[in-house]
Order: sequence, then structure tokens, then C-alpha cells
Amino acid sequence: MTEFDEYLRAKEPDTREKAYAWKTAIGLQKVDGLTPSEYLVTTAKRNIEGEISLAESRELVTSYHKAKTVAEGDSSRTMEADLVSQHIAEVLSEPSFTFSPAELVSIHRRLFEGVFKFAGKIRDYDIAKSEWVLKGDTVHYGAAYRLIDTLAFDFEQERGFSYVGISNDETIRHIARFTSNLWQIHAFGEGNTRTTGVFVIKYLRTLGFDVHNDVFAENAWYFRNALVRANYTNVPKGIEETTEYLELFFRNLLLGEQNELMSRYLVIGGWTGDACTPTSTPTSKAATPTSNTVPKLALSDTMKRILSALDREMTRGQIMTKLQLKDRSSFLEFYLSPALRIGFIEMTQPDSPRSPTQKYRLTTKGLAAKESASA
Repeated sequence: MTEFDEYLRAKEPDTREKAYAWKTAIGLQKVDGLTPSEYLVTTAKRNIEGEISLAESRELVTSYHKAKTVAEGDSSRTMEADLVSQHIAEVLSEPSFTFSPAELVSIHRRLFEGVFKFAGKIRDYDIAKSEWVLKGDTVHYGAAYRLIDTLAFDFEQERGFSYVGISNDETIRHIARFTSNLWQIHAFGEGNTRTTGVFVIKYLRTLGFDVHNDVFAENAWYFRNALVRANYTNVPKGIEETTEYLELFFRNLLLGEQNELMSRYLVIGGWTGDACTPTSTPTSKAATPTSNTVPKLALSDTMKRILSALDREMTRGQIMTKLQLKDRSSFLEFYLSPALRIGFIEMTQPDSPRSPTQKYRLTTKGLAAKESASA
């Protein structure tokens, strides 16, 4: 998208702001293998140059697709790319933002209005997606019946976190983990990565970060694959979820670093030269390992500690005492939440996550990981 680079270098802040919004909006379509039309790009330039307003560009783009016919090709995918790009540019151009699940839902509704019938609606069914970076396997997404509670929990934890006084490394690590957790919930049937990207950009701005470079626009496909790797664990294959790839993305975005962001480096088991394109599609269920051999799993120190500590059903306080931890926020962020998301531990009362009598126990997967780590 070099056609927008000259605008990003412009002296006028308004021009740079518009160029950033449009370049990011168009770039994010790559996560679903979409390419906007030349008409959309031309219209975007007219807006950047001040010839037309965003409202006028929306009217032009909408009218353009109403006039197109099915005979002109697969216009439905191009229409999605164009309309969603327009909507993202609008949302990114607005300063208003509220850190809440309702804002996330609102962004999804606005992005996919006129594209999906379920725009702005929390999904009510479970999903799995075959991922290229996982060689056909899937991430375990949030369970449909717990999506609202899970969203509320994650937002509550983030609100209680303070970025004051921590290092750049800690800041990046925490932002990566929050973003990957939010994405893993997968609150909507489709459009989650684009919604997550827009939400995170606006959230980072409220934290004081100047997010006006082209990292999202140029690395949207990598961003999605990094989110996948941040939420994938496979004990039989010796793979544990990691935010290291996502952290590189955010280091480039927020610290101006120049880390190489290549999706092929994220492929489990190594890249074999197959096409690196966004072609993940929904499937009825996740792929399951066929081997009974459980190699030694490279667990993080924190994961080893919590697995070792859990030898029965235990309350949060009991686990913290056994781990000799006093800071509740650190325990939740680095121990309990990751173990729950990976599926190594589970709640004894999953339908009442805030119950005062809530306890936690190892799952079959957690027991296998514990045994593997100690072998």
C-alpha cells in the first residue's frame, strides 16, 4: 500500500491522521484474505486530500456496490473489504472510546453493518478453525455459554492493572497478553481479529501511546498468526502457548523497533514452503492428536509451579499460600488465568466464576502436562 506512504509523510497532522486510518483499515482486510477495490483506494485518497468527507466517501462506496452486478465477479468479498475498510477508517478517526465489553460489541456492529446479519451480536454457538500456522489444528476458543462472563472477567482484570512504574518489557508483555486473551474469547461469529485490532488501537491511544505508524497495516496477517500462537497448546506435541511473537509486533508498534515479522517463523514444526495465505476456515471440531506418546513439555516456570501446587481441589487463597505469593494481581495474570486458558486447570463451579466457594483443580490435560514436566 505504498500509495498511502506519501500522505503518512505529510507535514499536516490531519493528512497523516487520515492516511493512517485508511492504510490501517485496508491493511486489516488481509487477515481474511480480502483485497479492497481500486475504487475504494481512489475514494480513500480523495478523503485524505480533503476533497470529500468520510460521510461522502461512505455514500460513494455504498452506491458503487449497489450498482455492481453479480456478473462482474465475486463482488461479495470485495464489497466486504470495501465497506469494512470504510467503517474502520471512520471508527479510527473518532476520538471517543470507552473501555468496556459494550464498546467491543459496538465496534463489531459498526465495522460489519451491512455486511453480516449478526453484526454486533455475541455468538451463541461454539467454533473451531483450521489454522495454516497450526498445520490444520485449531485454537480452543471461548465456550459460547460463558462468553459474556469471560469478557467481563478480562475487562475487570485489565481495569485493575496499573502500567505506572513498570518497564517497557513488562508493559509490552502485559498488552500482548490482554490482547491475546481478548481475541481468544472470540466473542463474534466472524470478524474478531479486525474488531480486536481496532479496539486495541483505540485503547492504546487512551493509555497515551502514539499509534500512528503502519505496523498494523503492513503486518495484519502476522498479527493474526501471532494471536493464534499465543493461544495454542498441544501437550503431545510439546507445544505451549507463547506471546513472544505478539510481543515483537507490539515492540515494533509502540517502541519503534524493527523486529522481523514473518508468519512462516510461527508455523509449528517449522515452515515447509507451503503457501502463506489467510485461508483458515471454520470446522465442526478441533483436530485431535493421534499419538499416545507424551514428550517432555517445555513449560514456563510459572506454569510448572501452579501445576505442582495443585494436588487437590483448592481455593485461590490456598494456591497462593502454597506458592508463597501475596500479590493477587500477579497471581491472576501470570499463574491462574494462563492455566485456565490453556485448559490445564478448571473451576469446580464454572457457571458461577465469582462464587466465594470457588475452587480449582487439574484437568486431564493438566495432569498429563504435570507428569510430562516432571518426567
